[in-house]
Amino acid sequence: MFNDTSSPLNLLLSRRSGKPRDMVAPGPDASQMDVILAAATRVPDHGKLAPWRFVVVGADQRDRLSALLVDAYRSEKPEAGRLEIEAMEQFAHQAPALVVALSSPKASKIPLWEQELSVGAACMQLLNAVHAQGLVGGWLTGWPTYSDQVRDAFGSADERIAGFIFIGSPSRELDERPRPAPSDVISHWQG
Repeated sequence: MFNDTSSPLNLLLSRRSGKPRDMVAPGPDASQMDVILAAATRVPDHGKLAPWRFVVVGADQRDRLSALLVDAYRSEKPEAGRLEIEAMEQFAHQAPALVVALSSPKASKIPLWEQELSVGAACMQLLNAVHAQGLVGGWLTGWPTYSDQVRDAFGSADERIAGFIFIGSPSRELDERPRPAPSDVISHWQG
C-alpha cells in the first residue's frame, strides 16, 4: 500500500475511492472545487469537443435532489417499498459535496466511443484532483444514472449521466481493495 503522496506518481498510486456514505465534512471549499473541476477538463479530447459537463449540486439543493430521485423512482417503480425510497433519499444526502458528470457528445467525425472515453478520463481526473486536495471521492452510478427523468433534471435527451461523484473527508482510514496482479492485465505484444 502506498501512503506517500509527496510525488505525483505516489499520489496516483495511493488514490482510492471512498464510500460516499462514510464521507464527512469538510468537503472542498469553493476554490478547491474550482481547481478540481479545472483539472477534470485537462484530459485527452480528440477534436477538442469537450464531450462532458459537470453539474455541482450544492448542499442546499440536496433535499430537492432527494425529492427528484424519489419522484422519478416512484414513477418508474410504483410498487417500490419504504426501503427502496429511503435508499434514494440517502443517495441524495451522502458526502459534503456532489458533482454530477454528464456525457455530452457532440456531432462530429470523432466517434462516439472516443468521446465516451474522454468522459471517463474526465471523471478519473476529477477523482485524482480530489485526492490531490487531500480529500476523498467516490464515483457512483446505480439506478439514478440510468433514469431519463433524473437525467432530464441535469441535461438533455442527447446526454447521459456518467456518474455521481461524491466528495468529502474520510470518516475512517480507507480500505485497500484487491488490485489485479500486473501479470493478469499486462502483456507485451509478440507480433
